[in-house]
Amino acid sequence: MSLPEQLRDLAVATAREAGRMLVDKRPVTGPEVVQTKSSPTDVVTQMDRAAEALIIERIRAVRPGDAFLGEEGGVQEGGDATGDGAVRWVIDPIDGTVNYLYDLPDWAVSIAAEVDGVTVAGAIDMPRRGETYTAVRGGGALLHTAAGTRELRVNAEVPLERALVATGFGYFTERRAHQAQVLTHVLPAVRDIRRGGSCCVDLCSLAAGRVDAYYERGVQAWDVAAGALIVQEAGGRVEGLDGAPVSPELAIAAGPGVFAALHDLLAPLDPAHD
Repeated sequence: MSLPEQLRDLAVATAREAGRMLVDKRPVTGPEVVQTKSSPTDVVTQMDRAAEALIIERIRAVRPGDAFLGEEGGVQEGGDATGDGAVRWVIDPIDGTVNYLYDLPDWAVSIAAEVDGVTVAGAIDMPRRGETYTAVRGGGALLHTAAGTRELRVNAEVPLERALVATGFGYFTERRAHQAQVLTHVLPAVRDIRRGGSCCVDLCSLAAGRVDAYYERGVQAWDVAAGALIVQEAGGRVEGLDGAPVSPELAIAAGPGVFAALHDLLAPLDPAHD
């Protein structure tokens, strides 16, 4: 078994364990908000922290020299985190924390593994949906459910006017106001918009053909690391503006038939675009 496959299997087992814990130990009255980050609506619960701690503990028990980048814990260097073959894990313990807080089903545990800065494996577990999405670079993307496993493919040839587009909104008031303005330009040009509240879920929905495209401003590395690989291995494109890497400035993901049209629709609306 190759190293990326080993990393994928460890990511899958760990994400599923964390997902089960988050379901089983979610307080009946709802998780406690223990911190706010960028705004009062950008919350961290005690379960976010517990899940990230569990994930790091399980991975370190198998691979003690690896590094970590976690949404809650930040950067944690590993003993073998430099040089050829260095592995870093990029973790979002609950993507869709507000959904989890309100007991809505669309949230996920996301774990990606990088080797020398390149994402080579990823797993996203959605315990309330009973779905696990996995990918290995160059090896395709899969959806695992109780009914079996199937290969993922994006919807390849969809014109923009018939595209179902997922998006999300940030937590800063000014960013939300700008995103609302962008939406007024996008909505008339596409089939419809979906806003589910989790970047991971949106990217997996794209890979599974449940939506045709996705865009969002304000995503972080842990939001997209595993999901971007899953989309790419399902035949999609994931980029920022003008071929730049995905960044908090913008993430665009779509099948090849609609990507360019969506990019060209969004580009003039970006405040930093010439």
